[in-house]
Amino acid sequence: MASLRSYQGADDFVPEDASLATLATAVQQCRGCDLYERATQAVFGRGARNAAMVLVGEQPGDMEDKAGQPFVGPAGKLLDRALADAGIPPEHTYTTNAVKHFRWKPEAHGRKRRIHQPPEAAQIKACRPWLTAELDRLEPQVLVTLGATAGRALFGSSFRVTKQRGEKTGWCWPGPPEREITVVATIHPSAVLRADDQDEAYAGLVDDLRVAASCL
Repeated sequence: MASLRSYQGADDFVPEDASLATLATAVQQCRGCDLYERATQAVFGRGARNAAMVLVGEQPGDMEDKAGQPFVGPAGKLLDRALADAGIPPEHTYTTNAVKHFRWKPEAHGRKRRIHQPPEAAQIKACRPWLTAELDRLEPQVLVTLGATAGRALFGSSFRVTKQRGEKTGWCWPGPPEREITVVATIHPSAVLRADDQDEAYAGLVDDLRVAASCL
């Protein structure tokens, strides 16, 4: 069972007291779980180094895995539009993912398309030291978790985005020093693209981002 699987974890691969640029280089050598074996590369976060808001997604997608940048595909473009509609300049934010390697399976019948697979709980746990290191360097005022995986990376397996979205929640910063930081959960922008009613789903995403903006 996936829940019983364990990995070495990224702790031994995260350099201490390193800058974001150094972390972005070091993550390419991470072997903390098995996802590196099939991914093109690790995808670190990007954005303003003094960002007041950090947005955390699930993992790189196919386009991000190839480009080496987070949120460069259709979901990223939709997120930029939603941030603008919520009154948040995208250039004043930092975006990253809870898991730094792309988890995928091949399309059936020998086709070449790579099909997204959600990361397992053990893979999320193994990759968490990279996210913690990013947040430690950034020290944002507010975190926005995009989707269930990002929420579980912070709050554990009991997190449910459908119940907790759009709410201001306190999260204990791992520190040091320990402190509480405001987190606002919402859906992943890819969920908007999959929704039957995309206009309604998009409006909900923008409303949640406005809640996050009110925390700044």
